[in-house]
Amino acid sequence: MDYSLAIGDTETTISGGTGLLLLHPSIGETDRIDTDFLRRDTDSFLVVSTRTTAREVEQKLEYYEVDESTAEILDTISVDRGYSRRGSDHLHYVSAPDDLEGVVAKVETFLAGNDGKRRVSVDSLTEMAYYADVDSVHEATGALLGLLDEYDAVGLFHLSKEVHDEATLDRFRELFDGVIDVDEDGDASVTLE
Repeated sequence: MDYSLAIGDTETTISGGTGLLLLHPSIGETDRIDTDFLRRDTDSFLVVSTRTTAREVEQKLEYYEVDESTAEILDTISVDRGYSRRGSDHLHYVSAPDDLEGVVAKVETFLAGNDGKRRVSVDSLTEMAYYADVDSVHEATGALLGLLDEYDAVGLFHLSKEVHDEATLDRFRELFDGVIDVDEDGDASVTLE
């Protein structure tokens, strides 16, 4: 199954099973890229949020006019921070961003429970590594990419260029089929294998 991809000046297609690494400055504007990735050519999508609450994700989707009727959100921070939360058909929770097994399980549940073209956004691997550690997040990322391949879905994974050293960035780059690199001005370049 092919999926359309339109990021910056790049318009192309990617095949199901493709994982894209979004490298960005710490203060980089990634919401536009994320929502452009989610809104196109999809039947359902899941946002795995490790930086913001489910409510903030909903506000982002609304602001960028993304159809929320096909959205599911996995909120990994509200439980840890003691915020009130109510699960529903489209809102899911795990205990904290370092509950990597829980994240992988919830992503699999989403992929198995929805048909057609499915997209997953993980925002962000950097935050997960802050709570857990780089090795565990690297392993969990591999598991998530394996699920994308198994279910013919595509995914976008955020990673901050300013937080991690070059060796860590390279280690994550090697996992992915493509890289979207955002510079300080917010311009994005896309490299696909």
